[in-house]
Order: sequence, then structure tokens, then C-alpha cells
Amino acid sequence: MIRWLLDGPLKGFPDLPPVWLAGFLAMAWLLDRGLPLVEAFGPLFRVLGVVLILAALGLIGWSALWFWRKKTTIEPHHTPSALIVEGPYRLSRNPIYLGLLALLAGYVLWLGSLSPAILPFAFFRVLTARFIEPEEEGLRRLFGAEAHAYLSRTRRWL
Repeated sequence: MIRWLLDGPLKGFPDLPPVWLAGFLAMAWLLDRGLPLVEAFGPLFRVLGVVLILAALGLIGWSALWFWRKKTTIEPHHTPSALIVEGPYRLSRNPIYLGLLALLAGYVLWLGSLSPAILPFAFFRVLTARFIEPEEEGLRRLFGAEAHAYLSRTRRWL
């Protein structure tokens, strides 16, 4: 389905995780406004959503800092010049994607209705298929045994 979207109606679409996130955030807003189903979450969930959003932004910033430190590209479809295994990358192979997913989940909690609750699961699949799996294959090709060891010892998400 994702391939059909990118090759068909979304040809020329900037295939970047923040753009996908923006689309999912917009879908969450539209579902909340147009088809809320059930106002499932109370004020505690709104606070939890804000906390999750703030933690996600912190994780994304901390993770992005390591790309600058290692002087390698942060763009998913470009070839990296370094394998980052420090900082948040010791705990997760994909802390930026984890942060983007947490940001979406926090926003869904903040909205407070049930209809957009499926979107983080769909975004998880998009991130995995469009970005994580190809990136991991590229790391194996570029960094060989070092990448294989890192990918073997560090979890993909948490």
C-alpha cells in the first residue's frame, strides 16, 4: 500500500520521516474532529500526552546531536559516514524514530478520543518498512561486522 501511494498519487512526495509524521498528525486531528467515536481519555491522559511529547522532543534532540558529533548525515536515504553506537543509540537502534512515534502517541493521548488511537500502530509500520529495514541493510553493507555486532546486541526499538 505504501509503495502504491509513493509511486502513484504521491509521486514526488518528500519521503522523510518528519513529513510522514506531519501527515499522521493531520490524520489524527481530522479523525478526532470528524469522527471522535468516544471521548475515551480524561484530563490525566492529556497531561500524559504532553509529558510524552516533551520526552519525545528531548529524545529526538539528543539523538540528532550524535549525527552532528559524528559528522554524518541524518537524512534516511543518504549514505552515512559513521556508525553511531553511543548515547541513546546504546539503548535503541532507532531513537529518533522512537521519538517520532512517541510524539504521535502523545498527541493522540492529548486529543482524547478513540478514533485516532490506531494511527501510532500504522506509523510504526511505515517507519519500519520505509526507513528502518532499508537503513539496517545499508549499515550491514557499509560497516560489515561492526554493524552486524551492533544490530545483534541493540534492540530495534527498546
